[in-house]
Amino acid sequence: MKVTRRHIASAAAAAAFAVIPAAASAKSIYSEAPATKLPTWSGAKWTSNPITTATVPQNPFMTTNGKSNLHNDTWMTDSYLASGPLGKSPVSTSGNLGKAYPGVCASMAFDARGRIITICPILGVPTLRIVHPTTFAVVAEYELPKKVGAQVGNRYQDFTGGGYFYINSLDQIVIPTNDRRILVLGENIAGNGFEQIASYDISSVVASGEGISSALPDWQGNIWFVTKTKGKVGFVNPTTSAVASITLNEEIENSFAVGSDGVYIASDKAMYRFNAAAGSVHRDWRTVYPNTGKRKLGQVDAGTGTTPTIMAGGLVAITDNADPMDVVVYNTTTGAETCKVPVFKKGASATENSLIGAGGALYVENNYGYESPTSVVGGKVTAPGVTRINVSPNGKTCTVAWKNTEERAASVVPKLSLGNGLIYLYTKPAAASSTDRSTPWFWTALDARTGRRAWRKLAGTGALTFNNNYAGIHLGPNGSLYVGTIGGIVRLADSP
Repeated sequence: MKVTRRHIASAAAAAAFAVIPAAASAKSIYSEAPATKLPTWSGAKWTSNPITTATVPQNPFMTTNGKSNLHNDTWMTDSYLASGPLGKSPVSTSGNLGKAYPGVCASMAFDARGRIITICPILGVPTLRIVHPTTFAVVAEYELPKKVGAQVGNRYQDFTGGGYFYINSLDQIVIPTNDRRILVLGENIAGNGFEQIASYDISSVVASGEGISSALPDWQGNIWFVTKTKGKVGFVNPTTSAVASITLNEEIENSFAVGSDGVYIASDKAMYRFNAAAGSVHRDWRTVYPNTGKRKLGQVDAGTGTTPTIMAGGLVAITDNADPMDVVVYNTTTGAETCKVPVFKKGASATENSLIGAGGALYVENNYGYESPTSVVGGKVTAPGVTRINVSPNGKTCTVAWKNTEERAASVVPKLSLGNGLIYLYTKPAAASSTDRSTPWFWTALDARTGRRAWRKLAGTGALTFNNNYAGIHLGPNGSLYVGTIGGIVRLADSP
């Protein structure tokens, strides 16, 4: 185990990032023909209707909730306290980051200056970028290690080596890399480049070709990590540089949740809680969830597609791999299943995205049918469905509060604004007619209380360019929504 600390100072290292003035706007993403025959705007401006819930605890080793990682906080709630766009003459803009296909910037976070921090690992070299939040100018770039050997697979369904990252409490970027390290980078004083703060070598416990899915800190500051193929669960002590791990021999595709009481991980077979004990990984409990044993059309493996979501009251939730799929809730202390409820239709239910958690409510979308951009070319669509589940305070009952059977969120990580009561989706709807061969993508807002669509705004058309391919929606400090696509980054903002 080796830790290195250095500054990027040499000319060769400095070439790893390019400095572009923030005022130099990037070109817009190319909209592919034909244009959609659907209305480019529908609905009406939303009257803000905030939702009050218990505050999600702030992990002391992460930056502010809402700015730190793909799922907003370490409970993985995918909800924001702030208000997002209301649909006030909204404007959708985009930037291609200076490249025709920069890679899908699936995960975004925000630095202390309010700029986008993102890694774009799909299509080419994984690249860390600082992006201006309105002009999409790339302020700095840093190329990360490529995938090699056994790591190279379905590029549209592989999120290892940078798909998940986080910003720590010192405004530093923590990244699991393809060369079996946990890399810590900071911004330079000018804010237009990066410097290496630390590099934790975990190759002693992670085999060559085994992708690292995610890394997150626990409440004691240990940096936990999980691997994809062998299901390694481990952590690095950043003070001593010691590494500990165990092997589940189960696949772990997604990220994980962290509470003050432990680390919650879902493999393709079971739900777990772990803790660090005397320098070792301690398994608190393991609970097997219902599983057909088959990889459904729209899932990455034959297991849950969700990162666990922690709820107040000692509960944690995932979806299983039954048919139809269930939302399942567990007791965080014992691991016992407390309740479950099926969602979507038999033979057409799957999700590859985390549940939204807000108080006693869980929101789940259907991704059945999406595997790659070819799944939604032209008139092709994925199975519809967004459902809200209400969970009783003791977790004993799960009930369906509402079902939306119209919206088709092919693969996006949806988000909830507690500040205004809207759920934000990125949808690819059914064609306007049998002769409509366009591939339109829409920003779509639902009323979190009823599931009804509030409004819908066209983002752009393109089987590739505007396809988000599993990327998440993010609400920036400026009140704008962002989503990464194969062609770049798309932004939605209300008119001033």
